[in-house]
Amino acid sequence: MVAVDRAARAVLTADADRISYDALVLATGASAFRPPVPGADLPGCLPYRTLADVDAIRSAAVPGAPVVVVGGGLLGLETAEALRRHLGMRPHVVEAAPRLMPAQLDGPAARILAGWLLHSGLRLSCGSPLRSVDAGADGRVRGVTLEDGTRIAAGLVVFSAGTRPRDELADSGGPARGERGGFLVDELGRTGVPDVWAIGDCAAVHGRCHGTVAPGYRMAEAVAGQLLGAPVDGPVPGPADTATVLKVPGVDVASLGDAHGRTPGAVAFSCAGGLRPGPGARYAKLVLDSEARVLLGAVLVGYGHAYPLLRSVVGHDLPSPVEELLAGTGGS
Repeated sequence: MVAVDRAARAVLTADADRISYDALVLATGASAFRPPVPGADLPGCLPYRTLADVDAIRSAAVPGAPVVVVGGGLLGLETAEALRRHLGMRPHVVEAAPRLMPAQLDGPAARILAGWLLHSGLRLSCGSPLRSVDAGADGRVRGVTLEDGTRIAAGLVVFSAGTRPRDELADSGGPARGERGGFLVDELGRTGVPDVWAIGDCAAVHGRCHGTVAPGYRMAEAVAGQLLGAPVDGPVPGPADTATVLKVPGVDVASLGDAHGRTPGAVAFSCAGGLRPGPGARYAKLVLDSEARVLLGAVLVGYGHAYPLLRSVVGHDLPSPVEELLAGTGGS
């Protein structure tokens, strides 16, 4: 599909076919983000998004060799660990933000996570963006240079620094896009065009693209319900749908809901079991409403046992004292 004809309620394909619609659901997804720096398209620079990307990375991997992973978010860290554990490479993670997983974690949680990952064998550089990808005499990548002048040698660079919604249809008669990209939709997945919805990575719910699978599932359910005339069970996505768990063996990190306490009047309750790097360090922060009754979000490091219960009560009154919830003994 290359264009939307709103007046005729039809879409145009690349083969010049015109297909009429009664309802149109846009699920165009997203593409891997490649930083706009010199050398980012050199041979040996690969994105991580599709199964084809995975096959290309596996083919390029050399056991024991260094690899730079650009992106210290959820996907980037999981990519780095997979390269280390399953392909035998020596990953160096580069994150432009001052801390790892900046969208999900606060400072104390990110510091503990960094300690765990360093202990497991990953190398980390945070707070200095990528300046360039550097070529060798053969024209292939030989390393990267950061904005602070740091040079990191590697024959493979993997871009795992997020995605960009595929919203090109906004320029050819489709719905409007949000300020940061994605088709702008309301809490029910509706665009500003009658009978046109957007779901998944391409949808910007009130301007925000979520980029994880759970909100996409929730959007799909809500839009399908509307198309079938069924009641919609709440807006999309709900607060629990923003929950994320870092899938790295031996690292117990999760974030859910309003983890950064951006809700007006929100208060935070935090506790730590030692902030010094090491397997025994753990940290928890619960974000509550102004009356300290409703759980709005949480950051958990080393509290995996408490995650299932906390995730189930996001947006609801706390069923028991915070201490019991973190101990995994709370609930109603």
